[in-house]
Amino acid sequence: MPWTRLLESAERQPDARLEDWYASLLAACPEAAPFELAVRGGCRAATPGLAFLAGYQAALRMLWPSAPLSLGALCVTEQRSVRPADLQCRVADLQVSGRKDFVTAAEAADWLLVAAREEGAGEKPQVALLVVRNGDPGVQVEALPPLKLMPDIGHARLLLSEASCERLAGDGWSDYVKPFRTLEDVHVLAAFTAWLYGVGRDSGWPLSLRLRLLAVLAGAAEVARQPAGSAAAHLLLAGLFEQWQQLSGDLDQAFAAGPAEWRELWQRDRSLLGVAGAARAKRLSNALATLAVDAGQ
Repeated sequence: MPWTRLLESAERQPDARLEDWYASLLAACPEAAPFELAVRGGCRAATPGLAFLAGYQAALRMLWPSAPLSLGALCVTEQRSVRPADLQCRVADLQVSGRKDFVTAAEAADWLLVAAREEGAGEKPQVALLVVRNGDPGVQVEALPPLKLMPDIGHARLLLSEASCERLAGDGWSDYVKPFRTLEDVHVLAAFTAWLYGVGRDSGWPLSLRLRLLAVLAGAAEVARQPAGSAAAHLLLAGLFEQWQQLSGDLDQAFAAGPAEWRELWQRDRSLLGVAGAARAKRLSNALATLAVDAGQ
């Protein structure tokens, strides 16, 4: 990560169509590796939602290094579950049918990574990860009402009817869906922290607070280098989120003393990083057991 680029002032890109905003980010840093893309996207984001989008896209590129440059989305959830046994989406002969009930930025995405079952009758669930192109025959996206959290980032339902697809190599669950949770956590954390650092720099926040935000970013860069499924990565990531929690009171004070526009965005989207807290807690518990670390009190 070339940190000097982070320390330079970055012009924030205003709200626009998500695909246009992302294209402008890529134009500004065409050679950026995923972690740098997350950080520079956070610095350029006008809202926490756009920072999230940068981190989400960076995580997708860590998951699938050959991903196209355009916007993408991961499609797993069905009936509020991501468990392989609960998935009803099926693939056969490179045609996929089924539905996904909650897909981030699906309307703007050019390509979709779809988790689907592929095992034979009577066999245990086996998941494949498929690439589907938005707009192809048999691919329908239905927009869902905006959420209170990050309303500028749309969500949609995906309906598939014998849609043509490409299958990615490996096991869809263990090689893609499961590690993505960690990849998303660390890259979204980096992007959101970079957004905060930019706001703090422009708003004249105390240097001590800005330095602590930089420390979170430096830690995130190290976690991003770890294998996403490793116990060490989960333990280090938990440490970063603990460090993040310790900043919340000082961030509240800094926003309260600053411009109303930033304060309103913070109050609306501040819970962004808490969405997957239960899953992180479970991964931490497993990591502690694997590494024989005493959890203490």
